[in-house]
Amino acid sequence: MTPPERPSGSARPASSSEDPQQTLPVGTRRPGATGAVRRFRFTVLEGPEPGFFRESSADTYSLGSHALNDLVIEEPTVSRFHCEVKVDRDGARVRDLDSRNGTILDGVHVREAFLRGGSVLRLGRVSVRFDFSPESNRLLISERPVFGDLVGTSVVARVSFALMERAAASDATVLLEGETGTGKSRAALAIHRASARAAGPFLTLDCGAIPANLLESELFGHEKGAFTGALQRRVGAFEEADGGTIFLDEIGELPAELQPKLLRVLEEGEIRRLGSNTYQPVNVRVIAATNRDLRAEVNGGRFRSDLFFRLAVVRILIPSLRERPEDIALITERILASLGATPAQVESLSAPDFVAQLQRAAWPGNVRELRNHLERCLVFQDAMPPSSEDVGAAPGVAPTAIDPKLPYAEARRRALESFEREYLDGLLALHQGKVAVAAAAADMDRVYLYRLLRRHGLKV
Repeated sequence: MTPPERPSGSARPASSSEDPQQTLPVGTRRPGATGAVRRFRFTVLEGPEPGFFRESSADTYSLGSHALNDLVIEEPTVSRFHCEVKVDRDGARVRDLDSRNGTILDGVHVREAFLRGGSVLRLGRVSVRFDFSPESNRLLISERPVFGDLVGTSVVARVSFALMERAAASDATVLLEGETGTGKSRAALAIHRASARAAGPFLTLDCGAIPANLLESELFGHEKGAFTGALQRRVGAFEEADGGTIFLDEIGELPAELQPKLLRVLEEGEIRRLGSNTYQPVNVRVIAATNRDLRAEVNGGRFRSDLFFRLAVVRILIPSLRERPEDIALITERILASLGATPAQVESLSAPDFVAQLQRAAWPGNVRELRNHLERCLVFQDAMPPSSEDVGAAPGVAPTAIDPKLPYAEARRRALESFEREYLDGLLALHQGKVAVAAAAADMDRVYLYRLLRRHGLKV
């Protein structure tokens, strides 16, 4: 259905040319096939332009006052990035993006929750209704189960591969998002090697590992005498990467005082060394990565919205292992080959029972943690099961301690993941794997229980 002609006003959809998520490919597991995701719409009930509606064109949909949102609502009580809806095989879920006034679903404040047809979201003084549409969105996934060093046959993996392929064919700035250990640095290198800049340098700079007072010099260089100890001119990373690609890891850690300087590089293509009065041009492609949600950082005033706009020309989410347990066998095979495992070791660590144990683990450190575990198995020459911290505490065992060093949203998400897995494991064990009986005992809809089991890779 085509949205009605809209009068001049505040609520407007973002242009598809501005938002790469408009072309986010989601689909089936068949190579080269277009897949289907259920379409949905939001209708404004209260606020700017009541009655205006906008349908989804991808599997994710964001609402807020910033121009990068799918539904832009220019209202003072709506945060720049207020909330996001994602639809997958489990249904549609809304997630608050650390908004100023919170997200209220059917009268209840939520951080993350499932939506049903007819649900009403309140964002500040604005309310919108969510409805499923009878149509589906036909979207494309990658034809290949590999991109650079990254492998996967799951839908979510090949969704990211498709975006990487398109990013490699352009010179656009890329923002890689995902949890720690998902392979963002490998994705950046793969994009560089598949691009027209492959013959140029590829430089990595970790914005979270360098003291703030030294980071500017690392990025842009300095002149002799620019500060105490500057005994000679130093070329910065942007000059070194001229003609190639610079990978800025942990971009969310970039100090506030350096953000406008990076913005100038992205907009003007020029840098100024510390101690210099002149700018000089650089020809560099920027790929940035973060394990934070920069939209929440923008809402909190910790990250410039205009810098986010320039970094997020192409946003690519690297999925966690929990989202693609079916890929673990293939990833394990690739890791064992890189570690030089013998044929006997490969056979032992690729056995179906052992792989099933790996698939049931939570892997908060993702592929990096899986690699470390497999390396331990090779050292001790034993197919050791994942630790209780990986799998989730067994019934009767104290849960993993909360890590206060993590951002609140990430710590909460991990705690919920651990609780769900522990509860589901115990529930199925109590009822001998009988899902119908377990659902009745838990006062839970059986279909919803099946969705939870699939999400956590639990087989019955």
